Amino acid sequence: MNSKKIAALSGLGIGIFVLICAIVFLNCFNTFMDKVVKPKVTDAIHKAYPAYSIAIGHIRYSFMENCFDFDSVALDAVNGDLSATVGRLSLSGVDRLYLFTGGKNGLAGLTKAKLDAKNIGIGSNRSPYAFLCKRLRASLPDSSIEADSIRYYPPAGDVEFFKGSAFRRTRFKVIIPQCKVLGLGFPELLQGKGYRARKIRILGAALDILVNKEKPAARETSIPLMPNEALASIEGILEVDSLAIADGKLKYGERFAAGAEPAFVTFDAMNVSAEGIANHGDPKSRIVIRGQAKFMNAGTMKVFMTIPAMTREFSIHYSGSLSGMNISALNSYLEPGEQIRIKSGVLQGATYDIIVNSGRAAGTLRAIYENLNFAVINKNTGSEKGLTNRIVSFIANNFKIRTSNVPDKSGSLKIGKVDFSRKRDTTFLQFLWFSIRSGVKDVIGY
Repeated sequence: MNSKKIAALSGLGIGIFVLICAIVFLNCFNTFMDKVVKPKVTDAIHKAYPAYSIAIGHIRYSFMENCFDFDSVALDAVNGDLSATVGRLSLSGVDRLYLFTGGKNGLAGLTKAKLDAKNIGIGSNRSPYAFLCKRLRASLPDSSIEADSIRYYPPAGDVEFFKGSAFRRTRFKVIIPQCKVLGLGFPELLQGKGYRARKIRILGAALDILVNKEKPAARETSIPLMPNEALASIEGILEVDSLAIADGKLKYGERFAAGAEPAFVTFDAMNVSAEGIANHGDPKSRIVIRGQAKFMNAGTMKVFMTIPAMTREFSIHYSGSLSGMNISALNSYLEPGEQIRIKSGVLQGATYDIIVNSGRAAGTLRAIYENLNFAVINKNTGSEKGLTNRIVSFIANNFKIRTSNVPDKSGSLKIGKVDFSRKRDTTFLQFLWFSIRSGVKDVIGY
């Protein structure tokens, strides 16, 4: 056998040996990670935070990709106040020196880090709500976070949620198919000093709100924060240049008896943009919000709003319009909530302009409509029959309500007066709706 063949066979043998050694090393390394490193990590976390325990599934490390893969991660508070799980977790791009030195060089070793987490779940025995996220991706090089299939809801359902208190409660359900945060300031975020982002984009968000009004409001209940109050309560700097919600949905309902069909209003095909969200800076700065949605699947509603950002006092200014629609579309709210059924009525259009100072809304609502006719219905059966119902309906339609509100020859018409004061348990969206509703009632004369 000549020297070239011997050299070739020797090289092949060395290559195979190196490959076998590499495979053995990687297998041993992953076993070492599972058997030695993982217990040390969990023990260190428990010693540093004795109120919590952590369980980590199988760990794999790819030298080529510099990536750690965790089959699962579970974090639990000893007293049950918090339970968080991640179905699969991937962490890549962390500087190896950063790992070996225990992160002593600060955030410099994380500048290329990327995180990919799947099937995230967070719950607590102190809260009836659960948080779920199908996938979360964070990239420090791209300064971005992306999340898919977010859900925030009470897993036990509405019956158990409302049963859990003798007083009135507001139930929220939030579904966000996709959310992107761009231009995120990770260094400040990781140090807990601030929250800065250039853009937040939310696609297809759906918000469902339900209030059980058959129960009394609790005097001791916490007061819902208005936007400026919420901003002021955040520790650290918050700054978002722009926020956009595309193709969203909002449903607001009020239940007046356990198990009964709630009164509700809906906003579909909702597009909202907000600019200048911040809790620091110029005392005169304003958050500017623009929105448009399909109201009750019947008319197009538009809104323009400004909110002072640097004050704890609840003061805003909002105005907008509603296009023509059949007024009977409001029956889903009026029948269960007011025991009224719209028999006929056409809205040609409406505009509103409302100023809120220290929690009191005042303004005007201009609505042009005609041929409004309604019937009083039985609270329990929904029937229009009955002598009392018919008498009340006749008096209202003929003597009390304004059945038409169109400009006369001089162009004048009834202008509704908006007058509503913030109640202790009123949320922001409720406040906006109730304020407009007060103007509607004044126009109609109801």
